[in-house]
Amino acid sequence: MTRAFRDPVILLAVPAVLYLVLLYALPLSWLLAKSSTGPGGLTIKPYIDFFADPFNWRVVGNTLGSAFWVTVVCLAIGFPAGFALARAGALVQIAMLISIILPLSVGVVVKAFAWQIVLRRDGVVSQFLLAIGVWDEPQRLLFTEPGLVLGAANIFLPFMILPIYSVVKLIDPRLSEAGATLGATPLYRFLRVTFPLTLPGVVSGIAFVFSMSVSMYVIPSLLIGDRYQTLSTLTGRSFLFMRNEQLGSTTAVILLVLAVSIVVGSGWLAKRLGSTE
Repeated sequence: MTRAFRDPVILLAVPAVLYLVLLYALPLSWLLAKSSTGPGGLTIKPYIDFFADPFNWRVVGNTLGSAFWVTVVCLAIGFPAGFALARAGALVQIAMLISIILPLSVGVVVKAFAWQIVLRRDGVVSQFLLAIGVWDEPQRLLFTEPGLVLGAANIFLPFMILPIYSVVKLIDPRLSEAGATLGATPLYRFLRVTFPLTLPGVVSGIAFVFSMSVSMYVIPSLLIGDRYQTLSTLTGRSFLFMRNEQLGSTTAVILLVLAVSIVVGSGWLAKRLGSTE
């Protein structure tokens, strides 16, 4: 027996390991086995059949497309918000942190239902765009792709702001001042000094938001409905309505591979960017 197993501190990890094995590893193993098992044994035919259907390619496109735009919106809002949070005074910073973290205590279902009210024809967004002259008459954003992106971006925004904030807070403000004394313009200082230092936080935020957006189920179900299928909603329909466990397992494994690839790839990129600082 090695020293690691003789160390009693290792025993503290046993409950967590058992929890992960029972509630995550075993179900995922069952999904993988179900998706790759046929009457004759192991097979990849379910995956071949899945990608042979043009409808499924549209589903994959919907999944990646919505996740991409949600991530873009979160990055556009979260990047300056992260800077503002890091550079704010103590009281303002506390107020901003509370306003960012407190909504995380509200369930996703509640938020999605709230956005149903906001995005309807007489909702806040429609009335605001009508007031500033973007629209000539009230229009409905509910059950549309822009409405889905807005609602999902609002829910996932804290996961973009907080990683960027944690990195920006460590950047010494005197670096920009030093660049200014050497004649560098504000834009040059931002692009060549500040922005490269924030890349680990940006990459982490993108990984969080994109991976959660790829796998979201409740939000598209409530904000855009069944006509806009993603991998997660197709997985739910396969198990709950069509009773097709093999199709549901296949889509679940594909979704898992996408999410894990995003997290692993972004982790590697963030680590490489951090090592070059």
